[in-house]
Amino acid sequence: MNPEPTDRELAEPHLLGTLATVGVNVEYVRAHGDTLYRLDEEGREIPVTDFAGGYGALVLGHNHPEITALAQDLLERQVPVYTQFSRHPAANRAANLINDIIRRETGTEEPYFAFFASTGAEAVEAATKHAEFVRSQRLAALATGIDENVASARAAVAAGGAEPGPDVYERAGADTAQAADQVLEHLVARLERHNDEVLSRPPVYFALEGSFHGKLAGSVQLTHNPGFRTPFAAMAARARFVPMNEGEALVKAVEEERAVVWDLVVEDGRVGVVERPAPVFGAFLVEPIQGEGGIHEVGREFAERIQAVCAEIECPIIVDEVQSGMGRTGDFLASARIGLRGDYYALAKSLGGGIAKSSVMLVREQHYRAEFELVHSSTFAKDGFSTPVAVRVLELLEADGGAAYSRARERGERLRLALERVREDFPDVVAQVRGRGLMLGLEFRSTADSPSELFRFFAEADVLGYVLSGYLLREHDIRALPTASAVNTLRFAPSIGIGDEQIDRLEQALRNVALVLRESDEQALTP
Repeated sequence: MNPEPTDRELAEPHLLGTLATVGVNVEYVRAHGDTLYRLDEEGREIPVTDFAGGYGALVLGHNHPEITALAQDLLERQVPVYTQFSRHPAANRAANLINDIIRRETGTEEPYFAFFASTGAEAVEAATKHAEFVRSQRLAALATGIDENVASARAAVAAGGAEPGPDVYERAGADTAQAADQVLEHLVARLERHNDEVLSRPPVYFALEGSFHGKLAGSVQLTHNPGFRTPFAAMAARARFVPMNEGEALVKAVEEERAVVWDLVVEDGRVGVVERPAPVFGAFLVEPIQGEGGIHEVGREFAERIQAVCAEIECPIIVDEVQSGMGRTGDFLASARIGLRGDYYALAKSLGGGIAKSSVMLVREQHYRAEFELVHSSTFAKDGFSTPVAVRVLELLEADGGAAYSRARERGERLRLALERVREDFPDVVAQVRGRGLMLGLEFRSTADSPSELFRFFAEADVLGYVLSGYLLREHDIRALPTASAVNTLRFAPSIGIGDEQIDRLEQALRNVALVLRESDEQALTP
């Protein structure tokens, strides 16, 4: 017997209640391009201009006609969606298209191998997991090599063909009166203890302050926001966060995390100790433009420093282009514009064309390990629906000589000028405009010193951006949301189809927001 239906809210009810307090708990019933539709009390459709853009997932807009037509065709043809352990030509085609683009934008001829997934966080975790797979092989090879060298030193001393050198006596804490084999064994015991301690340490991952790389068990530890990270600190990777665009801070962090292991060499009848760098660095994760951190860009000089430092310490670079990639900033890879080349790339969001859940992790050939394909998999990866969609998305972005990228640059500049005009006219309210292309942020100044108790509360509770989102939706039928870790910054990530009239409406709405803030108008911001 089927139970009676209930109206009880069980799908994340606390979050829904939070949305209701600022007036964004709206159900949308239809969408196309940059327009969403909600229903009023009489059931009539009300258009809402969408500047949130699915947190960057809609570079082609809602329900793009070619993507929709492809999806309908795939379903009508009853293509098999889940056929794991079989051939997937669409996935291979998508991988080749992405490689062509990377080759054009970075100048590299080295191929990247693709591992598909469903979400950006999964792509990031696949990259860190692969990097650890490579590091573990380096650890094993290093340990094996040291064991072989210790055995060779023992044999040489036992045969009388070598004597411990001065550094061996010093590190062993022995004196010259002791027998050579005893001195060597004292040293070997210390060497093994030291090396075991160093080689058993968990890897260090570098990430930037303000970074966001996901909320899964591993990726959340690489996300800077303590509110997301701290409750799960015992679960996974150890991250070292580096200030954005501060090269000397990066060098200092690396120096503090370096470690060496001891090894033995036999040269000219002497056993000596050498120190070898230990592979303690897991990876350096970089968003070329931070999304949730408030739309902050990595500078070219800092990107060059990251590249040089990571090459010197043999630390792979994972470029997280989950939000900034797929043409949103006017280039397929935002990192290409600043000269940052990844050993790994994570792409997602718009790869699914606004319909499919799709992401991909790419690893360059010199880091690729074929065995990883047997220890990492996903039921929903490389499926027969999302990968043809990804191919079509890539084809649309590349069509007409990359017209979509030019469009993103042109529309982004038009939008940026509108935001800058608001900032220039309200410098007491608006702090900064940041970003590139169609990934822009408008930062409002804190209301902590407002004469209004309510406005001071907005600052204390760190909810100003959400309150402003509710106002924009309620009063202007505009959807825009703050960045999660810097909520005074509203993010604007519309599609390349955003029009002048929609941008003009946004500018006027933001001017009204600025007036409300300037005048501490409590009534205007109360739902």
